[in-house]
Amino acid sequence: MTDITASASGVPVPAPAPASTPAFVAATRTFYDAIAEDYADHFRDELTSRPLERAVLAVYAELVGTGGRVADLGCGPGRTTGRLASLGLDVSGLDLSESMLAIARRENPGIRFEQGSMLKLDLPDGALAGVVSFYSTIHTPVDELPALFTELHRVLAPGGHLLLAFQVGDEPRRHDRPWGRPVTLDFERRRPEQMEKLLAGAGFAMLSRTVREPDADLAERVPQAFLIARRPLAPTP
Repeated sequence: MTDITASASGVPVPAPAPASTPAFVAATRTFYDAIAEDYADHFRDELTSRPLERAVLAVYAELVGTGGRVADLGCGPGRTTGRLASLGLDVSGLDLSESMLAIARRENPGIRFEQGSMLKLDLPDGALAGVVSFYSTIHTPVDELPALFTELHRVLAPGGHLLLAFQVGDEPRRHDRPWGRPVTLDFERRRPEQMEKLLAGAGFAMLSRTVREPDADLAERVPQAFLIARRPLAPTP
């Protein structure tokens, strides 16, 4: 749980992260704690205006199968989590930001949401039928991605599916003082080929790659990528 203290102005702010917390994790948590309500309001109808994303989620849900246990990692305010639940999955959400989780719990009272880092999941090996990382690896440095994907592979059962979404590109985009909040964070863009290579290195088999062009009506600047990969079935003895 994120501890909250008060600033001199009386506005709640997160307490400092433990010394053992990686700097990029602490920065991500602080950023989203600061903008949670603004973010949730701005992207409230995001999936409504994005039919391709809804289609990708529907395909993913069919691959996992009704009732499959899925973790939505970096769930934010829980919009994708709620969509997956409506598609018949047994889904829970995990996020660094307790402020985001408060919104997710408020808007999805029947879904379990927990605070934590996807870099080290409190789950036994092979516990999940699916893992979703919808734009939640974009704050993880590239040299940390192999360890992250190895962890996601660990918690998936053989035959389990991973859905990964991210913006396409080579240069990060810096968000400085969004909605006037005194925080800054870089949003990393990746190439699908780069991510597929890293996933293969962690033991995943690729199933599909979907890339759509930026939508000018949504003020997007770069293409959006959606990868579905699978932990292979264990070989027959």
